[in-house]
Amino acid sequence: MKVQRSGSAQDGTSGRRLLMAEAVLAGAVALAVLVREFPSVRREMRIYRMAGGLRAGHRYP
Repeated sequence: MKVQRSGSAQDGTSGRRLLMAEAVLAGAVALAVLVREFPSVRREMRIYRMAGGLRAGHRYP
């Protein structure tokens, strides 16, 4: 039993294009989340440094 394919050799390309579009969309969403959360991350890093960072040891549970 033979599987018939449509005559175009570009059929595989549409799958690749869809995969690339999904990758671009996922990257854009990740970048948007990072940009949105950047001020919070900066604030948390400042608090962490004020508390002593790695040097604080067991002083702050």
